[in-house]
Amino acid sequence: MRRIWFILLCAVACRSAVFAQEGADPPRTSGNPVLPGWYADPEGAVFDDAYWIYPTTSAPFAEQTSLDAFSSPDLVTWTRHPKVLSTEHVSWIRSALWAPSIIRANGRYYLFFSANNIHEGEYGGIGVAVADTPEGPFRDLLGRPLVGEIVHGAQPIDQFVFRDDDGQYYMYYGGWRHCNAVKLSADLSRLVPFDDGSLYREVTPADYVEGPFLLKRNGKYYFMWSENDWTGPDYCVAYAIADSPLGPFVREGKILEQDDAVARGAGHHSVIKGPGDDEWYIVYHRRPLDESSAHHRATCIDRLRFDADGRILPVRMTFEGVGPRPLK
Repeated sequence: MRRIWFILLCAVACRSAVFAQEGADPPRTSGNPVLPGWYADPEGAVFDDAYWIYPTTSAPFAEQTSLDAFSSPDLVTWTRHPKVLSTEHVSWIRSALWAPSIIRANGRYYLFFSANNIHEGEYGGIGVAVADTPEGPFRDLLGRPLVGEIVHGAQPIDQFVFRDDDGQYYMYYGGWRHCNAVKLSADLSRLVPFDDGSLYREVTPADYVEGPFLLKRNGKYYFMWSENDWTGPDYCVAYAIADSPLGPFVREGKILEQDDAVARGAGHHSVIKGPGDDEWYIVYHRRPLDESSAHHRATCIDRLRFDADGRILPVRMTFEGVGPRPLK
């Protein structure tokens, strides 16, 4: 009798385990897009125990009058911080601002931005705002553009600011298929000359269009950028590897491009360092397959991985996004 009861109890336990497994919630992920609404050109960052994304408001140019920010403790749950910077706080903006880049320095947060979409002889370019907290509010630091002229054919837009291990700040920027690098002062308020006395160094790799980004890993500099027209389906990301923050940057190949099963127009990205030793996430925008408007761009996150030789593996775009990765 005891044997029969033992068998029955085992059967009930197994059945309960199966039901529990079948009814269990699937692993929680961020999903893609990770942000509600239309956002593009996302700049990802980590400040203390939180992840941050600073994107462009993806709308017709005249409507790009402010920047929102988003924070998360785990890459999955995001909180919106509206209007961390707006045109009303920058006296010299005449039309729009976009493509934010942020860095923490000197105990403060410096938000770089593009404004006015200038051509030769027009006023505007790359500005910088500052705040005491990552959610702002940010205020214009200089009262004028930091870079307001066209040098080496590069329109002053799409800036990215990088701090090297020796403490030197570099800014990479440029549209119209040209990219410049400049050195920034320790207070991030002015350009400082290179050893030859010049202020601008062209570092344009093959097929570059816009959206530069620099990542340092294992002593190597990974320079990344966007190719093709941002309004088209073949907008994509390519990269180069160099031994110096100034290159030369020789194109290795594409790492992010359209997928007919997921999305098109994937580009203008940044990279977030996860809590693991070699854990990286690419933050980028893409256009859903059922959208045709140039402004309908959505911000997404997927894993960025390297092979054994240090090359970047092609990114697999997903609808699932990434799982929770708390920083503490």
